[in-house]
Amino acid sequence: MTGTLFNTVMIIVGSAVGALFKRGMNETIARDLMTGLGLAVVCLGLNTTISHMGASHYPVLFIASLAIGAVIGSALRLEDRFDHLLARFDHEAGGPSLAQGLATGILLYCIGTLSIVGPMQAALKGDQTFLFTNGMLDGITAMVLASTFGIGMIAAAPVLFCWQGAIFGVTLLASDAISSAMITELTITGGALILASGLGLLKIKDCHPMNLLPALAVPLVVVPILQALGL
Repeated sequence: MTGTLFNTVMIIVGSAVGALFKRGMNETIARDLMTGLGLAVVCLGLNTTISHMGASHYPVLFIASLAIGAVIGSALRLEDRFDHLLARFDHEAGGPSLAQGLATGILLYCIGTLSIVGPMQAALKGDQTFLFTNGMLDGITAMVLASTFGIGMIAAAPVLFCWQGAIFGVTLLASDAISSAMITELTITGGALILASGLGLLKIKDCHPMNLLPALAVPLVVVPILQALGL
């Protein structure tokens, strides 16, 4: 849970720092910080996918996972629904509202590849890298949000802690049913989604990572079937 604790603390610290800015964070600073973190996320995604490909028993499964995930996510319009929720909470005729800021922050902190795959990696392999990276991203996001909505944005931190803690706990309890092959395929697919998020942060290509999130479920379903068939 070290990574989740770090992620939670970063939201608290980011909210406190952001609340000190009366007129919002300087656009140039926020842009450059996100650019730097975007580069880090791209490097992390590439390294995660490439470094695990050699250990894969099903080298094309991650391609099928991304394709199937894209079809399911697009059919469910996950990204459109997510954007609609953010737009709904962002819109305020009378000025910024803490309730809206919290709703927006919670969605941004909790619904993302790093925030979902991170606790799973921590539970299965003791690898906190994704969570530490996510903590840095959330810290910057918290600064930006708190500079508008105030110190009350700290209230999003315990929600994030419970969310990641639940994923960590469920994964730990189900660890006996998760094979090393499944972990490898999940990691490769997750790395590709992290790369997609990084490209979006850098504004190179909007890969619609929300629509690709169902790809993470494909290895969890397909690998046990392939193993049962002796493949």
